[in-house]
Amino acid sequence: MFLYLQSLFYLCKYTGKKIMVTFSDISDYRDFLKEYYDRRKAEMPFYSYRMMGDKLGLDSSYLYRVLQKKQHLPAHALPAAKEILHLSGREAEYFDLLFSAAATKDKNKREELMAKALDLRDVDRHSLQAAELKLLENWWIPAVRAYLELNGGVVNVKQISRDICPPITEEQAKEAIDTLLEVGLVKKMASGKLALTDAHLTVGGPEKKQAVRHFQKEVLSLASNALDNIPVDERNISTLTLSVDQTCFDDLGEMLREFRRLVQKRVDGAKNSDRVMQLSMAFYPIARKGGVRTVDAVEGDKRESK
Repeated sequence: MFLYLQSLFYLCKYTGKKIMVTFSDISDYRDFLKEYYDRRKAEMPFYSYRMMGDKLGLDSSYLYRVLQKKQHLPAHALPAAKEILHLSGREAEYFDLLFSAAATKDKNKREELMAKALDLRDVDRHSLQAAELKLLENWWIPAVRAYLELNGGVVNVKQISRDICPPITEEQAKEAIDTLLEVGLVKKMASGKLALTDAHLTVGGPEKKQAVRHFQKEVLSLASNALDNIPVDERNISTLTLSVDQTCFDDLGEMLREFRRLVQKRVDGAKNSDRVMQLSMAFYPIARKGGVRTVDAVEGDKRESK
């Protein structure tokens, strides 16, 4: 199987850091921890129960039983659990309520605690889907968020629209800010400036999948334009054509995930950021014995098997 590996790293004042984590409708606090462990394991294959247990003050065997829902977290581990999950405010309160509901033996008390937890969850599930889909579909909305981190949160739509690359309209810059405020990824300060925040998006299903694909197509198109519009010393674009077997394919996928983690770790340590970079990785087949399978072919096989 031949695969095309494309690495695109170029200067342009748009896009940004990882900005969201989507949680499903979790009703057991241990599912938060299990999801965290699975995500870290996917990003870093050598991540272990021992490594996570060290952060929680638990031995690996006890943590394993917690994740299997055979044990509960000890109370002393709750602050550390919320810290590694980056839970605060309403989310932290939701986690605490789920913990208390799971730990109590009083049926009436459990129902009361779960009702409070569901009320908190529903507050965050009001009609944000349209705004969230807009955020996921349009490259320039997260671009504006990243730019606000560079300029200290100053809202100047004329300047923002000019500094984004390629330039956007002032109307798009204003729409981006309104969308970011609506979904909770920025907040207004008393000074009038905007501060970046973390928020969990609620949108899911096929709409999210389609929006993300649209976003990725836009980003890859921008990368192509960078070849002509960005000076060579301000971008790094390279390609490899590779012949691999299945084991090599799987290993390269893990290496790319690990590389993403290392990039994020290095970026988090940047002290005086003055630009926003877009890193795009595309790894896909261009030839295969018997032919490359397309999405349509896979869907057709599924229909025939029913």
